[in-house]
Amino acid sequence: MSASMTRRDFAKMFVGGGVALGLSACGGDETSSSSEDTSSDGSSNIGGSLTMYTPNSETLVNSLVPAFEDKTGITVDLIQAGTGELFKKIQSEASNPIADVMWGGELTGEAYKQYFQEYTSPEDSNVMEAYRNETGYCTHYTLDGSVLILNKDLTKDLDIKGYADLLNPALAGSIATADPTSSSSAFHHLTQMLLDMGGYESDEAWDYVKQLFTLVQGKIASGSSNVYKTVADGEMAVGLSYEDPCVQLVQDGANVEVVYPEEGTIFLAANTAIVKDCANLDQAKAWVDFIISQDAQNIIASQTTSRPVRSDVDLNSSMKPMDEINTATEDTAYVNEHKDEIINKYTEIYTALQNS
Repeated sequence: MSASMTRRDFAKMFVGGGVALGLSACGGDETSSSSEDTSSDGSSNIGGSLTMYTPNSETLVNSLVPAFEDKTGITVDLIQAGTGELFKKIQSEASNPIADVMWGGELTGEAYKQYFQEYTSPEDSNVMEAYRNETGYCTHYTLDGSVLILNKDLTKDLDIKGYADLLNPALAGSIATADPTSSSSAFHHLTQMLLDMGGYESDEAWDYVKQLFTLVQGKIASGSSNVYKTVADGEMAVGLSYEDPCVQLVQDGANVEVVYPEEGTIFLAANTAIVKDCANLDQAKAWVDFIISQDAQNIIASQTTSRPVRSDVDLNSSMKPMDEINTATEDTAYVNEHKDEIINKYTEIYTALQNS
């Protein structure tokens, strides 16, 4: 199928790779000229094209984008890179947008609002209430929890159920984490442990951070993927990671265990949003409608290790049911407002430990 070939071609191209991309999808009028038809199976045949920026994994891309193309007749031109890099592109292109939608990452907060088009899908009412579109522009499509990943051999004599158990001297130098100042997964662990161990401003919670990073011994992973990889490879005993790739490792037979911190696991939503003044608004709306439809959420639940936002789908058997996990709720507004303060305080602690 030509649409799938286009998707695969674009999936190999990265924004930071020096590849020049000619994106004819973004040169059209703001209102799509394609007519919307309905096929015999009830699918909407909108046609046209859609330029999508995404940091998502190939698993999600290959599971969902072809299904969207087949259902709508829309050709997806896909550009993949890190969330931060893609958002900087959206900012720099604001006067003449290239992307129609951003798919992935965290896009909530006042800093993002000006770059995205307000749209709430009719499907939004079917999303679990806590994860519905409250911003007017940001649609949640999957949930991901901050988890611990354990190498079974290296932790077989330890009982690790949560953050408190990581303060075991036996784990000194064997705890993997990325840098909270540059890694979103590491930052989410930082805010989760603060909340779990007393609160964002609690002296006790910050003392816990100091004790934990004393045991880390300056061994900061170069990126979030290196955290779970070094645990799976047996280089490190425990990692501060996130659910999706860790459950995938379990599913693939790796010698690891996923632990949801008993003090409370926070599940944050990944988002998609329509770029303001995009060229293909009808196609962009069709994408948002699709990604939270029951069909797409069933694909997420059955073919990936991401957690769906609808409750009317069957969860992947590799995933632990939410009602078996002690969950906590991030104060997103507080974290967004005080992110710099949290980062600065962590940096002071880490720098002092390195200089001691």
